[in-house]
Amino acid sequence: MNLVIIKYNAGNIQSVLYALERIGAEAKVTDDIFEIQQADKVIFPGVGEASSAMRYLKERGLDKVIKELKQPVLGICLGMQLMCRYSEENDVECLGIFDEDVKYFGKSALANHTFKIPQIGWNNIYDLKTPLFNNIPQNSYTYFVHSYYAALGSHTIATTNYILPYSSALHKTNFYGVQFHPEKSADTGERILQNFITL
Repeated sequence: MNLVIIKYNAGNIQSVLYALERIGAEAKVTDDIFEIQQADKVIFPGVGEASSAMRYLKERGLDKVIKELKQPVLGICLGMQLMCRYSEENDVECLGIFDEDVKYFGKSALANHTFKIPQIGWNNIYDLKTPLFNNIPQNSYTYFVHSYYAALGSHTIATTNYILPYSSALHKTNFYGVQFHPEKSADTGERILQNFITL
């Protein structure tokens, strides 16, 4: 299994590597276009800010490469958001793999001061679809850290409710994205990573 993690200026790569180690998988971290194209599976992680991340991808031609990949690709957190059409985070056009837009929680939270932004901590995922969630019970808990969310849409394969229901996972053809951090989500997260590897 040739598993690649895309290297770019958005962190959390080390914790993804540790999580893969725990399930007996090894991955290469690279921004080399040929190595990414030749991989069996690609993980597109991310913790950071959308506009600077998109700028970095475009400067290296990685934006075009990611969109053209034919093997299974898993976007994590910011990685998933960058796979959407547009992000309100500094008003940036993203990769456009998923038709959903990424919006700021704060606009919905203004009327309800009981919610903190960003959402940090455990929340449940439900309405689970596709083999990415094989053997994952409905309402399993996963770990989130985010201020922006992808709206519900035709590509939603998991839903979470925080202030409002939103997409905690998306899927289109060979592309998958999760808003939560599977690498920080204990047994549930490790099972999701294992499911991705065996897709």
